[in-house]
Amino acid sequence: MAEGSWTPDDIARLVSRLTLEQKVAQISALSAADLFTMEAAESGGPAVDTGRIRELRPHGVGHLSLAWFLGHDADSLREQLARVQAAAREVSPFGIGVLVHNEGINGFLHASGTQFPTAWGQAATWDPALIGRAAAVTADHMRAAGIQLLFAPVMDINRDPRWGRVHETYGEDPELAAQISVAFVRAAQAGGGVLATAKHFLGYGNSEGGLNQAVTQLGRWTLVDEYAEPFRRAIAEAGLASVMNSYNEIDGVPAAANRWLLTELLRDTLGFDGMVVSDYDSVTMLRTHHRTARTEGEAAVQALTAGMDVDLPGDRNFAALVDEVAAGRMDEKLVDRAVSRVLAAKARLGLIPEFGPRHGRAVSPDRAEAREVRQAIAARGTVLLQNDGLLPLAPGARRVVVVGPAADELRIHFGGYTSVSITEMPIGGQAIMEGKVPGIDPATFNFTDIFTTRIPGIAPALEQVARDLHPEARSVLAALRELDADVEFVPLGGFEKGSALDEATVRAAVSDADVVVAVLGERTGWVGNNTAGENQTTAGPALPGDQEQLLEHLGATGKPVVTVVVSGRPLLLGTAARVSNAVLLAPLLGEEAGPVIARTLFGRINPSGKLPSTFPRHLGQIPLYHGHHHGSGYEHPTGKRHGYGDLDTQGPLYAFGHGLSYTTFGLALAEPAGGAAVECADGVIRARLTVTNTGRMDGGTVLQLYARDEFATVVRPVRRLIAFQRVAVAAGERADIVLEAPVERLHYTLSDGSRGIDPGDVTILAGFASDDLTCVATITVGD
Repeated sequence: MAEGSWTPDDIARLVSRLTLEQKVAQISALSAADLFTMEAAESGGPAVDTGRIRELRPHGVGHLSLAWFLGHDADSLREQLARVQAAAREVSPFGIGVLVHNEGINGFLHASGTQFPTAWGQAATWDPALIGRAAAVTADHMRAAGIQLLFAPVMDINRDPRWGRVHETYGEDPELAAQISVAFVRAAQAGGGVLATAKHFLGYGNSEGGLNQAVTQLGRWTLVDEYAEPFRRAIAEAGLASVMNSYNEIDGVPAAANRWLLTELLRDTLGFDGMVVSDYDSVTMLRTHHRTARTEGEAAVQALTAGMDVDLPGDRNFAALVDEVAAGRMDEKLVDRAVSRVLAAKARLGLIPEFGPRHGRAVSPDRAEAREVRQAIAARGTVLLQNDGLLPLAPGARRVVVVGPAADELRIHFGGYTSVSITEMPIGGQAIMEGKVPGIDPATFNFTDIFTTRIPGIAPALEQVARDLHPEARSVLAALRELDADVEFVPLGGFEKGSALDEATVRAAVSDADVVVAVLGERTGWVGNNTAGENQTTAGPALPGDQEQLLEHLGATGKPVVTVVVSGRPLLLGTAARVSNAVLLAPLLGEEAGPVIARTLFGRINPSGKLPSTFPRHLGQIPLYHGHHHGSGYEHPTGKRHGYGDLDTQGPLYAFGHGLSYTTFGLALAEPAGGAAVECADGVIRARLTVTNTGRMDGGTVLQLYARDEFATVVRPVRRLIAFQRVAVAAGERADIVLEAPVERLHYTLSDGSRGIDPGDVTILAGFASDDLTCVATITVGD
């Protein structure tokens, strides 16, 4: 049988030839850590005993978890995975291969993998094609290593910056996230041999109180029309192959056991026909966290019945399905359904010998392409939040004094799911197991608690990890000194609580400065003293430690201040905005951060990034986002305004889509002869625009097109992003641009449950940010 010639009937016949135990093995996993020995491999890192596979999984191996802990470089990773694959085929029926997965939201999660700026930083580029190129590089790494399932992209919509995983998302807007997600999935799956896995389905980024894994308090209309939009589009436009559930619960039903979510919405409504895999331990959490199941068997039955196909990272729950079927508490047909989906994915990947040849060895990733893409994302993702003309600086023209705890640190520019964070975990774990963390008993410590455990004194070791992994990377301070050797540095400020700065000390430190550059931010990751990251939630997402105090003291000096903020989420930056002449956001740019920030401050790069999330003025405004509904939020085109009585300004500090440049741009509607600048024809909305660079420097910007339903039978957002395009325009030049969006981007769930749009007027708005929409026109849509 030639590769790709198999049919669903072929899959069904194969399923019928499997025993129940073999079926359950195909929908369960084996952790790579279970194969480690106490000895070290010749190439470094833990040795792997593949002989244990037959003992641990005598009926076969469906999936391999935690592959990122294998090998210390590309060659040893490939060699160890090949050995695991061969051993798995020996115990699996008909030589079926194991499906290996790996994380990849910021690049291939391994010490050997290319690391890109974090997903939120990628979204700040508003450049889906560029992010698609990054996804292609990540997929190349996976193919070369022998990994088939890419756990990315994260399609969660987030509108609460208290949540620690904002940096893993593409921000607050369904359209921005959808376009990037589609580009990612298309590129990742284009080369064959790799399938993308979208996560987390659904509403995970909108947890109650910003607490990780907490309940999601959203209505079904909002879930279906806004939070599911990136998934809908990736399924329809990119052939998304795999989906991962979220950890939250909705209306009392955990996502891992939610039939409405995993079957009725995902499959029946959105048309998904691929494989659903569990996020790690989410099936176990039905017992330990949500308390909807008493036993492993009950948890497995709940998940499988809802539409879950695979239990990760092991077989703790799904292994009980054998007994559940034998006892009559589970119909074996449900097991067959899940196995069929898994085997269809394996057949597509060439992991079933009788359905075609295995995929050949892939070529090595293009490191030159990877570097070019990495640098481009960092340059285009840096966002100039405010500037009174102080920037750009001229090297040598002024005496520059640099302060701030992020100035000479490399680690701060990396988030979770990077080579840096994964390398840190053994260091943190070892410190705990050796009893070096006060108040922590190694005997009762849960490994997952490592995310929230403060580990005193670990920062230097983690900084060394980042520098060892990325020896060519430079801190902001080092990069600034490459452009201006006279830049001075005074180590003021810290990330930790309890420190206090004396105003006189700060004043004396910058007394000779013509300009002060304060490099501030927060650490984001898995291990150490982070204030953001997985399982890291902050009640007040502000600059930690004494950084706010440092800013106040700097403002009191009267010196010109440039504040650089290193963060993977919106922070409360009221103090920075008030005391700074310029504020630059560096959204976790990874190893390119230092040079890109320095080059931007000195005008070698003209900033063009745009915010993927709204920055609130005050904690009490959260959640604050541009696409709020009529009658809610901060902006009301018509009707009475209800706002916060103790706030002089109701809107955001920095709006969604905001981002300045060192040049200026003008935008106007371009009306063609005999036609309209904005029209709806043949099911497509078109806006003809002319953008002019009115400044003295070549630059780039992002044109943004929004729409507002003036009246509808269900309450609609005051604006919805429907199209955007990044453009580059030379100084004094102009460009004619046509932004297009299918009318379907305006569709929503109508009051009768169907999907469409109420006939009537729609206002189309174009501009450079959600609060800078100067071009307005009205069209009529519908019957």
